[in-house]
Amino acid sequence: MGLDIGTTKVCVIVAEPDEEGEVHITGMGTSPSTGVRRGVVVDLDGTTRAIEDAVEAAERMAGVKIAGVVLGVSGEHIASQNSRGVVAVSRGDHEIGESDVSRVVEAARMAAIPASDREIIHLLPRDFVVDGQDGVKNPVGMYGTRLEVDAHIVTGASTFLANLLKCVQRAGVEAEELVLEPLASGEAVLSQAERELGVALVDIGGGTSSLGLFLGGGLCHAAVLPIGGHHITSDIAVGLRTPIVEAEKLKIRHGCATAAMAAEGETIEVVPIGTREARILPRRVLAEIIEPRLSEIFAMIKTQLRRSGYAPLLPAGVVATGGTALLRGIADAATEQLDLPARVGVPEVSGSMADVVGSPIYATGVGLILHAARKRPTGRAAHHLDGTGTLFGRIRQWVREFTQGG
Repeated sequence: MGLDIGTTKVCVIVAEPDEEGEVHITGMGTSPSTGVRRGVVVDLDGTTRAIEDAVEAAERMAGVKIAGVVLGVSGEHIASQNSRGVVAVSRGDHEIGESDVSRVVEAARMAAIPASDREIIHLLPRDFVVDGQDGVKNPVGMYGTRLEVDAHIVTGASTFLANLLKCVQRAGVEAEELVLEPLASGEAVLSQAERELGVALVDIGGGTSSLGLFLGGGLCHAAVLPIGGHHITSDIAVGLRTPIVEAEKLKIRHGCATAAMAAEGETIEVVPIGTREARILPRRVLAEIIEPRLSEIFAMIKTQLRRSGYAPLLPAGVVATGGTALLRGIADAATEQLDLPARVGVPEVSGSMADVVGSPIYATGVGLILHAARKRPTGRAAHHLDGTGTLFGRIRQWVREFTQGG
């Protein structure tokens, strides 16, 4: 089960694998989110209720009881960095074993120990080097005397993560693993070829926009920006003096990424605040409100791309997903402003629910399910590769203390 707690909605997706390992969606539940701002919990009670409602709806649809979930993590507090670990192969015959892999991954973690107020969410080995030979994906069984690893480490603020886990626990479910949202979304909308070649995933959610850069098959940079689709909706509400609910409907039904896309003579109906009489306005007026805010989002993403140092290494371009990716013409706007080819990423899944969740809106939720399905059959535990053993050991203790104290 995947749990995506966003600024505008909470989404729970239930799935089960078939005999061939194909994942089939069997149920889904959503509820409005009112207790989260920019990916961070600001209202424990409101967030807990939203999780409970979404879980209950998903349980009814799937006909199962949800006990544990894979939980998506976002927010401006997320940070990432690359690290390197080096160890000598321990066995006398120089055959590399699982214990050597564990030690070199731990060495990479120790080389980038986060501050006391931060926790490691993921420690992702990208490439191993055996006696100077790089590009090794799995060194177990190979011979060598020196083993190195290039790893990517994602961290988050301890207190923000603890608050998120507390809400999940209070809702009566267990968070089995935390997964960075752009990493999850990438599972749902990126091809392996794109990951290998070099691609930027841009997930524009309600309150935040997440950026994940993939190269050589793995994540090499991640960032979360404090701006998203809800800011566009707010601009529409202010600019057209209409309620937020009406502004969201206008954005979905008639919005487009650039004013040039609105043809002459096209009109929209706008219901102003305090009246039921609709005004007739040119559709171009709506587009002129959307375009500057979307340009701001892309400008912030372009700055992140430049700072990462990976901008010249993304020949597969940009894949945009998240609810805002439904804006007409967004791929063309991204291509123009980021100077990279762009497309809209849509999750591809099987089952009777495929048509329902086959939308950029559900990319993170579907990705969480796919991430869990991919990792569970493997022998090596997510604990020592992703660093979640340390994270859950400390934060779950905090949550227990908070719960007992409150």
